[in-house]
Amino acid sequence: MSDAPRFDPTQLAGAANDNLTVRRVFGDAYEKDGTLVIPVARVSGAVGLGSGDGEGDLPSAPSFGRRTGDPEPHHGHGGGHGGGGGYAAHVKAVGVFVVDESGVQWRPTLDLNRVILGGQLVAATAVTVFAFAWALRRRH
Repeated sequence: MSDAPRFDPTQLAGAANDNLTVRRVFGDAYEKDGTLVIPVARVSGAVGLGSGDGEGDLPSAPSFGRRTGDPEPHHGHGGGHGGGGGYAAHVKAVGVFVVDESGVQWRPTLDLNRVILGGQLVAATAVTVFAFAWALRRRH
């Protein structure tokens, strides 16, 4: 086998572990006008990795004139190794904790895309129901 560096899955797992930490969930707190603000996010992630190696005889090129049924001669021996992997992280802001003289309050973020999608789903459902009711009414 060659002296090529081998894939080390522990390095990838360590990098993913360093990236998916509580520091990603709770951002750096900051103070504004005597009020402490602590940003909060939802963090999710996944890691996938694999590696393998193998050795074996290498078949020779097909030779002309060899009869059918004759064993294929082997000329050489080979081996190799390989591996790879990856990880993904998804971080989404969900709100902030606000700490002031009145106590701690939770202020969620507004996901405008989700609000718009919800409105579209409601509108599509309403149009479908009205169209179905109109079609039934015309049949009678």
